[in-house]
Amino acid sequence: MLVLTRKKDEAIRIGDNIVIKIIATDKNSVRIGIEAPDNVTILREELVRAVSEENLKATQKAPVELLAKLREKLSKS
Repeated sequence: MLVLTRKKDEAIRIGDNIVIKIIATDKNSVRIGIEAPDNVTILREELVRAVSEENLKATQKAPVELLAKLREKLSKS
């Protein structure tokens, strides 16, 4: 991992077409701007993690629910 110190209005360039600019700073946060081509997906890490966790829960829950429905149908026949 590359760790850099940047001040307001300074930037970091990644490759030829991604620029991360420091917009503002305060005691507890940094506001950044990201310039990237439209084909580059930019997501907040906590959002990716939350969606991934929900997807995992859904895949674990689905077989149990399907099995219960199957048992219910079998018991009716």
